[in-house]
Amino acid sequence: MAGGGISPLGPAPPMWYHRDLSRAAAEELLARAGRDGSFLVRDSESVNGAYALCVLFQKHVHTYRILPDEEGFLAVQTSQGVQPKRFKTLPELVSLYLQPSQGLVTTLLYTVDREETAFSDDRDYSDGEDEKPPLPPSLLKNSLWTFLSLFCFSTPAANGLSTISHEYLKGSYALDLEAVKQGACSLPHLNKTLVASCKRLNGEVDKVLSGLEILSKVFDQQSSFMVSKMIQQSVNQGGDQELENLVTKLAILKDLLSSIEKKALKALQDMSLSSPSSPPPMSMRHSKAIPVQAFEVKLDVYLAELTKIGKSQKYTLSVDVEGGRLVVMKKVKDSQEDWTTFTHDKIRQLIKSQRVQNKLAIVFEKEKDKSQRKDFIFASAKKREAFCQLLQLMKNKHSNQDEPDMISIFIGSWNMGSVPSPKSVASWVLCRGLGKTLDEMTVTIPHDLYVFGTQENSVCDREWVESLRAMLKDQTELDYKPIAVQTLWNIKIAVLVKPEHENRISHVGMSSVKTGIANTLGNKGAVGVSFMFNGTSFGFVNCHLTSGNEKIARRNQNYLDILRLLSLGDKQLSSFDISLRFTHLFWLGDLNYRLDMDIQEILNYINRKEFDPLLKVDQLNLEREKNKVFLRFAEEEISFPPTYRYERGSRDTYVWQKQKATGMRTNVPSWCDRMLWKSYPETHIVCNSYGCTDDIVTSDHSPVFATFEVGVTSQFVSKKGLPKSSEQAYIEFESIEAIVKTASRTKFFIEFYSTCLEEFKKSYENDSQSSDNINFLRVGWSNKQLTTLKPLLSEIEYLQDQHLLLTVKSLDGYESYGECVLALKSMIGSTAQQFHTYLSHRGEETGNIRGSMRVRVPSERMGTRERLYGNSPFKPKQDASDGDSSVAKNSYNNPAYYILEGVPNQSAAALSPELLPSPTSANPQATPTPLNEPKNVLLLLNASDSDNLLLCSSYVNGKLRKMFRPNFPHISRSSRMKIAAMVKTSLNSTCFDFTVTSQRRTWRRQGCLTPPTSKSCWRASDSSSNRHK
Repeated sequence: MAGGGISPLGPAPPMWYHRDLSRAAAEELLARAGRDGSFLVRDSESVNGAYALCVLFQKHVHTYRILPDEEGFLAVQTSQGVQPKRFKTLPELVSLYLQPSQGLVTTLLYTVDREETAFSDDRDYSDGEDEKPPLPPSLLKNSLWTFLSLFCFSTPAANGLSTISHEYLKGSYALDLEAVKQGACSLPHLNKTLVASCKRLNGEVDKVLSGLEILSKVFDQQSSFMVSKMIQQSVNQGGDQELENLVTKLAILKDLLSSIEKKALKALQDMSLSSPSSPPPMSMRHSKAIPVQAFEVKLDVYLAELTKIGKSQKYTLSVDVEGGRLVVMKKVKDSQEDWTTFTHDKIRQLIKSQRVQNKLAIVFEKEKDKSQRKDFIFASAKKREAFCQLLQLMKNKHSNQDEPDMISIFIGSWNMGSVPSPKSVASWVLCRGLGKTLDEMTVTIPHDLYVFGTQENSVCDREWVESLRAMLKDQTELDYKPIAVQTLWNIKIAVLVKPEHENRISHVGMSSVKTGIANTLGNKGAVGVSFMFNGTSFGFVNCHLTSGNEKIARRNQNYLDILRLLSLGDKQLSSFDISLRFTHLFWLGDLNYRLDMDIQEILNYINRKEFDPLLKVDQLNLEREKNKVFLRFAEEEISFPPTYRYERGSRDTYVWQKQKATGMRTNVPSWCDRMLWKSYPETHIVCNSYGCTDDIVTSDHSPVFATFEVGVTSQFVSKKGLPKSSEQAYIEFESIEAIVKTASRTKFFIEFYSTCLEEFKKSYENDSQSSDNINFLRVGWSNKQLTTLKPLLSEIEYLQDQHLLLTVKSLDGYESYGECVLALKSMIGSTAQQFHTYLSHRGEETGNIRGSMRVRVPSERMGTRERLYGNSPFKPKQDASDGDSSVAKNSYNNPAYYILEGVPNQSAAALSPELLPSPTSANPQATPTPLNEPKNVLLLLNASDSDNLLLCSSYVNGKLRKMFRPNFPHISRSSRMKIAAMVKTSLNSTCFDFTVTSQRRTWRRQGCLTPPTSKSCWRASDSSSNRHK
């Protein structure tokens, strides 16, 4: 705050301030205003606490950053050497630039005001049969009476302790309020409520302290006296002092738990000094094929621990691959050394820091079911990777257990309707019921991960997790370990993992976002969990969106808010929304999208089990087709009836009418409960089941389940020794061109992010720029503007699993105009390969990007191994000079794209055999034929499995000549599409005839592209027909 606590927005936010409005939305508002000098101010997307002044001039939007200084004063960012003008508040700053000749491109003339939304329109508690109020929120300023009134007319929660607090909010708080008005400094009725609510907690704390009393007497005599005293006092004390006594006991318990292990460790170490172990003499060691390698490291400790540990922080880590040992050696004094030897089976986990690239945490097994973690700082990131390589060699040589290449994941979503679950929900976890279910022979095979997302779940967290563990143990006889539980009011997500995988999980993160009334109540919103499984990142989001048939726009906004505000994953990727931060992101929950059809028609189709007509009017499908939500997400084909709104106690009857204070409300049967996912390109993921149960009837929603087969990578990436300096791999770009949706004409640069890079890299500003449309800008970077990237490791086995994240940013505001992800696997080779993909920002498609690049891997690092989820070991691409004439020179094998090259007798070679239709195909005319002249024409078919469109692009002499989008029915990822095409291309037109064949259907598209009078667009005539097998 500037000026001693003054808000930068002044007494009240001015109407031209739009808070968290996106850049794209701001440009749309200004374009709608249409007058030079129109302006607005929004929050900066690149700097927290900063603002962006957006001004329209000559149909272009100009953006100026407004930055706070150390004293909280605001100033428009100026060129180097220009003294900025400082202001206490935004209104003061804007008032200056309302005057002419102040340095902006034009004077600020016309405000573009924000639209205010009605508070009452967002009220949304539940669609359940019994209306349940939200739990007590964090009370807003000036809204206390509003929220208290919600509780005065609502039903008490089922939980008895919740009822105590509920009763206070309904009436007793008024007595405390009256006492405060009369000058009282305490709240006796609230104190009484707290004591009653914490009664069970008091007893549990006493039990824990009694159990620790013996340990404290042995290892911590000072705390032992206080523990015994508190236990004795707790027997006699009560009343007003009971709550204060509980707080004191909790403080002692916290101190005791945080110190007892360290003090016990020190005591046991002192006992063991009488018989220290000694390292084996050097003369006893035999010569090894791989010599012992030593790494000089420093122990990473907190500042508070430096006084305890002393000044010596230097360690030597010696890896004996042949002997299967890791020796951790520390210099104690000038000539003395202290060492500890760990065998290969005692090294439980390596955790690579994402923030500090040369930092590594090692988890050692000290004794049964106990471990110790030490964080080490290596001389460089490459040294850290070399150390990990050697440990991988050692583990592989001496351990019988290989790291998994593939895992299975169960995901369940259920709106529980604010009532406890039945005693058995086995059908849910066994995927038994309706829709795509698992085969009975595989249904009882335990999954590696179980993810449970629930809404309107009134069960407390601990009880819920324990019930899940007990259920899994009954079904699998395994004791699954909870790795994360996150709750927002009654929205919960719990992740459990097989015991054998517990130490493969790292970097666990949790977050939540409220989207209820005014985005401050948590009755609607989302919870999320993220983690690394070895080298693969996962994200899971469970949400409960706004209800109501007509509130589509509100649901869309809920999704966008969650996408932007949920804080999960690597913090370095703040420029990217969560849909690009993870190798695999799963989104589940009660999305509340409905069916736009008459109720009787819906019921008739359900009775006949004809779901296709209903899916065509499904609001979520329609919004996805418009690219408004879940851009490029995938969903398995729905083959089960709508999961909402059933009569409780039955799955035979839907209940669609409900009397409310505002009148009769209609809730048509709908697929409210959904599961979608988004994965990086060229990763392995298969949905094996997607359905709902038909025997769990306590809620008006049926539980939904899905199972996935997912490829994962290992943290230990290389089986070779330390790399030589001459064996460095390189990522090289020849050129990049992007088309971004913007009315700005600023300069741009590209940032590159990847876990295979030591730090993110930036390009220089673009050296070409043009525009054929006022709302789009074409920017290009030549080779000299693009930096060469050096991966941390050079092995092809490592690089083929890596991905590169790109973000196109402006020089004026350092804000992102679009992000994308590229798989390195398709780019490995001695010649440059083409890439072409879309750009998105804040869930919206904002353009596309294409270019050519190569990942050059030295021959010494080309060895690979076969993956469980690959049909064959990866083979790098070769150029024509390598002797493989069958490989087209310009082809690339990104599985999201299929290219047919204009070279005679090579059209079939451009498609892999598994993509060609079988001889018994329902469409025999689809057999590929040689393409005619010219020879340098490419037809690119982008078969997106998260979208029901094929993007077809025709390239002539390397330039994009024409594009068209023929409509296709939705093609799911599991359809295993087969594509065949016949294309006849000339310089004037392109005729196409291609077929897409899935396991169930065949679609055919025919037509011609003809050039118009203008060069700016092309027209496609589509004489298409659908044929179903």
